[in-house]
Amino acid sequence: MASRFLPGWALACLLSLVLGPFGAPARAEEVSVSHDAANVQASYAAAQLRAALDRRKVAVVEAGQVGSFPIVLSIKTGGLAPQAYAIDARPGSLTITGGDGRGLIYGALAVVEQLDKGVPVRRMQSASEKPTVAFRAIKFDLPWDSYRASAAIGQHSDTVRDPRYWEAFFDMLVRNRFNAITLSNLHPWPYMVRTKGYPAANPFDDRQLEEWKQLHKTIFRLAKERGIDTYLLPFNIFVSKEFAEAYGVGKLNTYPRYNTKGEKSPIVRDYVRASIGQVLEEYPDLTGLGINLGEGMGEMTAAERIGYVNDTYLAAIRDARRPVKLIWSINSVETKEWQQTGHDPRIDEQMLRDTIEKIDFVDGPIQINFKFNWSHALSTTRLAQIHGGRMGDTYFKPLPKNYRINWIARNEDVFALRWGVPSFVREHVKANGTPAYVGGYTVGSETYIPARDYFTAADSHAQWTYAFERQWLFYMLWGRLLYNPDTPDKVFSDEFTRRYGEKGKSLLGAFEHASATPLRLASLFYSQWDHTLYSEGMMWLDGRTMQYISVDDLIRQPVLDPTYVNIADYVATTAKGQSFPAGRMTPPMIADRLEADSRRALQLVKDIDPGKDLALPYEVADVRTWAHLGLHLAAKIRGGVALQTFRTGGDAGAKQQAVSQLETALAEWDEVVKITTPLYRPMLLTHFTGQSSALNPDAEFHWKGLRQSVAADVEAARNASPASAK
Repeated sequence: MASRFLPGWALACLLSLVLGPFGAPARAEEVSVSHDAANVQASYAAAQLRAALDRRKVAVVEAGQVGSFPIVLSIKTGGLAPQAYAIDARPGSLTITGGDGRGLIYGALAVVEQLDKGVPVRRMQSASEKPTVAFRAIKFDLPWDSYRASAAIGQHSDTVRDPRYWEAFFDMLVRNRFNAITLSNLHPWPYMVRTKGYPAANPFDDRQLEEWKQLHKTIFRLAKERGIDTYLLPFNIFVSKEFAEAYGVGKLNTYPRYNTKGEKSPIVRDYVRASIGQVLEEYPDLTGLGINLGEGMGEMTAAERIGYVNDTYLAAIRDARRPVKLIWSINSVETKEWQQTGHDPRIDEQMLRDTIEKIDFVDGPIQINFKFNWSHALSTTRLAQIHGGRMGDTYFKPLPKNYRINWIARNEDVFALRWGVPSFVREHVKANGTPAYVGGYTVGSETYIPARDYFTAADSHAQWTYAFERQWLFYMLWGRLLYNPDTPDKVFSDEFTRRYGEKGKSLLGAFEHASATPLRLASLFYSQWDHTLYSEGMMWLDGRTMQYISVDDLIRQPVLDPTYVNIADYVATTAKGQSFPAGRMTPPMIADRLEADSRRALQLVKDIDPGKDLALPYEVADVRTWAHLGLHLAAKIRGGVALQTFRTGGDAGAKQQAVSQLETALAEWDEVVKITTPLYRPMLLTHFTGQSSALNPDAEFHWKGLRQSVAADVEAARNASPASAK
């Protein structure tokens, strides 16, 4: 009989909701998550999944119980490729399968991503992915015993000694599909062991050494849980000052003498071999080692260098009672250091390849490091040079057997400003990460540590704790696109929306346009090692000191990208009535693209009102800063063309145009200063050390400090005279 208050059909609906389809009382959705608890990576994947379900207020039953909606995590070796995953989403269950522990984590994180977007557990999407680039590492320079010692590096020591930092950093890395980290400093052994037979080499008492040991063990454990391999990359023939004093050798092989001749003493070899062997024994979670062939090896022939590595690193690895992976860093044979050995450098190159291909006792493949465009990968996707100069094909032809090429994508150009150009990273990976001889990429810096936030002027910034959290887009682009370069832009734009709601929907496009500025500068303005360019600050190493890139510097400097044309060559060619073939990027074309991209970026962010959000103002400000730096560079290029035209041809109109364009460049710089001054502190910058013999370790950078140098360009144009008048 129908209720006095409800019609019969409504009462029936109500009873069906309360009692369920079979007349029993309905229960709230209860999800269960099952996994192999003995597997540390499966346990991490399950923990991440449970945390995401908790954020969505989804009830999760205790481990061992089966809920109304079971989620099963499993590893299927052989069924899927290593690091691959498959998500099988059904109306009543969800199965996440990994080809190994890493793949299982990535699959779980893909589900987490859906949950964080608000997708209910019963509406998950089935999916599968496998890696394009197998080795995806982060380069990380430790602040202690760094060969770049300065206040800019040392300020991170307390942060990097805090395990909470590493937990947050590794969580970010695995979320972005990075699977390795290389930890670099001059001489790590005393921080990890008291080497048997050489107790005087260690500067720490037992309590201090135990603290260092626990830190390293924690780092390696946290990384292993997340499927991240760990490598130590020291400089080769280096010892502690205490070792040099106690044993009377190696005094030239301590800081700051990192570019020094190789110490050939047998006692140093024995100490290094013993130290490595002890570290491999006492730190079972450490994955592998790296060899920087050449560091601390001045005046040694290629054969002597290889002999040293055989007697130390390789001997210790061969004797280790566990698998050890290996990274081997190589420079171009064109470097003076190699050529001074007195041998044909190509013979040395072949000798090194032959040595590496005979190594059959490491957990392979060996990763052979080459720096992509030296220290400035944020330039062009074309390989113009490696460390030391051009690259031959010795290591590529024939196809290597037991090693693969690992591109070092060094960033010494962008520290403070947020950066992200998805089209650049995607093109880079597709062009350079897919050949059969390539095994991986390592992304990171040697002059910047992403730890302490020393940039932000505000005392309170609740959206982030550490510096790497500010550059979330940089890491997300490189990591996710290395794993799968076909990852669509929507994945990245969705993250902006997740963080900032509708206000963030145009930010990816804005960064795509605006932060192309440093790529174009570094492609146009040739550079080499770390301090020879700092694109974010429009600075370069002019001889021995870092300074603003003047208009004359811009006119004269050769290009890095072979398709680009510098100003001097452009003016000389056009003055003859000649032109450049299709595919060449002339200065006017570069300036036009800079201006178009910069104005588009400003248009995309002009209506964004950050409101009370503490992070969004920085995202918007960084887009605007890059855009005005782009407009500054565009005007400067045009001013440089006009100035060079006047100097070589005497056209008074060209002189006036040069003055006008350089005044515009100054006005754009003033906009940069206006935007950044309230948001950014003066920042310690390692580049200011210049050459190692001209250290200025406490110098700070801010755009406002360069205004006088920018204004000097205008005066240079006003005071210019034609070459014929000189």
